[in-house]
Amino acid sequence: MSRSLKQVLTIAGSDSGGGAGIQADIKAMSANGVFAMSVITAITAQNTEEVTEVFDLPCSIIAAQIDAVFDDFDVAAVKTGMLSSASIVETVAKMLKPQEVANLVVDPVMISKSGHSLLKPDAIEAMKKQLFPLAILVTPNIHEAQQLSGIQITSLADARRAAKVIHGLGSKHVLIKGGHLLAERATDLLYDGRFFNVFKGEFIDTPHTHGTGCTYASAIAAQLARGKTITDAVAAAKTYVTEAIRHSLAIGHGAGPTNHFYFLPES
Repeated sequence: MSRSLKQVLTIAGSDSGGGAGIQADIKAMSANGVFAMSVITAITAQNTEEVTEVFDLPCSIIAAQIDAVFDDFDVAAVKTGMLSSASIVETVAKMLKPQEVANLVVDPVMISKSGHSLLKPDAIEAMKKQLFPLAILVTPNIHEAQQLSGIQITSLADARRAAKVIHGLGSKHVLIKGGHLLAERATDLLYDGRFFNVFKGEFIDTPHTHGTGCTYASAIAAQLARGKTITDAVAAAKTYVTEAIRHSLAIGHGAGPTNHFYFLPES
């Protein structure tokens, strides 16, 4: 049984508060039935209220971590999160390209929930040019989609135009996450270069949504690793993240985290 457990790698920053980043990725992947491995790109001092400090790891140690994982594991999918500098983006792209990862999900993390910038301007250009063309899916939220496309997004029609621009940067699919900012709340838009798929969800009015983007993208990567199509993987991941938000945890003094293991009985 354990031999058949799919192995999925997350390449992202660490969140000391445990709600987002690497910590959220590992929880979400585990909850979606795969074995999670990690490459840490940056260490953040972070809680439910704010990010107070960010320390980028040297590119050599990031490359060494990626090497170590691919040398030993059968990696069925990769998800990237916080890649704060152009040199980190370039390192990750350079290391992943020869691996020809079939299921690379790029979550273009640009800003924290508390408003702290997590991606330098030159890194955005590096991500668009070097990482997006390797990806099966890019998962920007509205803020990120606006920055990537240059289009102000307030409606599904705007999101469709932005998706076309972002798709033109090279990824096979684009998922724009509507969240609470679209007129059509909790509605996400998937574009494959030809067709649009709209995923409508229940909008759950709670402040405790820390780490939802990381969680969503990680769940998609896990579902892809398990053999689902993009459409089915997104649908399964959206159902999962909706329930994780519904059962979110009012811990800390700010925006609490989603509950990755909501389905486990409480002790």
